[in-house]
Amino acid sequence: MYILLALIAACALGVAVHYLIPHRDRRGVALAPAIATAVAAAAYALGQWAGLKESGVWLWLLALGGAVVVSAVAAVVLTQVRGAADAHKRATLGV
Repeated sequence: MYILLALIAACALGVAVHYLIPHRDRRGVALAPAIATAVAAAAYALGQWAGLKESGVWLWLLALGGAVVVSAVAAVVLTQVRGAADAHKRATLGV
């Protein structure tokens, strides 16, 4: 049941990541929260399988910290890729 709390917290942190990283108009509003939630689910499950306890800080740090880091990196990279693709499209169209 604690995994649900981890996923809700990861989604909320993903929303924060979305609003903290510039150029929000180049990515969808659900991208960072979705990535953060997926990463938290995988990390929490792997941590449980590895024997980390639900009451321990390491499982939560792994799940939530990993979710924030991976979603932030993914948002930055995908924003840059989108910007480059838009620039290429403008150059191709001559706009």
